[in-house]
Amino acid sequence: MFAYAIVQAWMEEFMVSDSRICGIRLRKIDSHNYAKNSRQQKEQFLETAINPPQKIPLVLRLGIWFAEKTTGKRMLPARILAWYPKSAIGSGIMEALVAHEDGGISQRILKLVRMAASFATACPFCIDMNSHEHASLGIDAREVSALRGQFAIGDVDSFSERERLAIQYARLVSQTPLKFQPGFFEQLRQHFDEREIVILASTAAQVNYWARLIQALGIPPAGFSDDPAP
Repeated sequence: MFAYAIVQAWMEEFMVSDSRICGIRLRKIDSHNYAKNSRQQKEQFLETAINPPQKIPLVLRLGIWFAEKTTGKRMLPARILAWYPKSAIGSGIMEALVAHEDGGISQRILKLVRMAASFATACPFCIDMNSHEHASLGIDAREVSALRGQFAIGDVDSFSERERLAIQYARLVSQTPLKFQPGFFEQLRQHFDEREIVILASTAAQVNYWARLIQALGIPPAGFSDDPAP
């Protein structure tokens, strides 16, 4: 998420005074859009816990500029992680190396995994980002509702068996503590080879990393989707 999250920060940051950056206000974001179909129907608010630093190392500025130019969004994760550059760089490398499509694992399956992990961790930023343009991969409203937990995955005929298992795996990876039912990996191996299982696990784990880090810092959604989860 960092390669995307590192995007809109530098373009303004490199060309605007540090004093303006320092003046960023803590923003309260109504995350009701991300939970509007939930039973509670409550408005929830996220607030950035800290401001970005006044000065950001040049190498990070370049990365932020590139990321924000790509996404067109002002991304607070990249800015705030600049307080500890090693964390920013490490997170960026991890994001850059995570698979978005690989051999037999389609973009659609990996998108489903990211969305399932995002909903499982209840991370508004992750839901917003990872749900972006889901329809372009053929993920319809009923499928999104199933990812939310409003329908059982098995009740959605449009999911293939591989997709159902990938979604279930992403949910299991996202729970605390991790518990796998006896025989689950045998079932998983019937549909995915070893390389594919590693890709699925690392993809779900990457979302979990960002979900916990972003929520720990109180970072609100970036606005990738007007309604990321219909």
